[in-house]
Amino acid sequence: MNASKILEQLMRQAGGQSGNAGGSGGQGGSGLDIKGMLDGLSRQLGGGEARSGQGGGSGFDVKSLLGGGALGLLVGSKRGRKLGGKALKYGAIAGVGMLAWKAWQGSRGGADQAQGAPAEGEPVERLAGQAREQRSLELLQAMIMAARADGHIDDQERELIAGQIDALGADRELHAWVERQLQAPLDAEALAAQVDSPQAAREMYLISVAVVDEQNAMERAWLDQLGRALALPGEVTSALEHQAREAG
Repeated sequence: MNASKILEQLMRQAGGQSGNAGGSGGQGGSGLDIKGMLDGLSRQLGGGEARSGQGGGSGFDVKSLLGGGALGLLVGSKRGRKLGGKALKYGAIAGVGMLAWKAWQGSRGGADQAQGAPAEGEPVERLAGQAREQRSLELLQAMIMAARADGHIDDQERELIAGQIDALGADRELHAWVERQLQAPLDAEALAAQVDSPQAAREMYLISVAVVDEQNAMERAWLDQLGRALALPGEVTSALEHQAREAG
């Protein structure tokens, strides 16, 4: 599979919105104006209400929805979420490993510890080869599970998300894997069982925070379940959530 390639592209999209990729005007180094696309997507969705002449009564314009890219679909979809403001925190995706580490240090009162300390694990940005591929797969799975947490992704949206992941360059094996994740039961324990270090757990939680709307009760419940399954202390989950808001 080529999960690391897809995660890197999503990170670049996220960086384009937040400015973390080193650009300006919401485009970053990717040259992609994700914020502008998603602002337009938000207007098209119109709070999930049906709009005449768009999508045959499905409530959204498929062409405009596709314009939001895979990241826009995962974060927004047609679930009535207003894209932008506090609910849109994907600046945290752009540097998920480093930001997760920073949040952990903050939860310890700023105590300094070298990144990649053996007991903690490496940030995803510092991994290579199969280790990076595996971590990327875990983080992509966490994003998909978080996007599904409110239970409102339908078959059409699943097809759109899979198609946009394909457009980023997913190979056949990864495509099949994405299809399975879009249908699989939501299981925080099974998701958390894959992490191999405290750093991996923090990244999984942070990237989930970046996708969910914390004001939605079902999505908040998913975050709480995942935090418990990952055995993250309350001060760490709070620091990660704060980091996501700051990065957005």
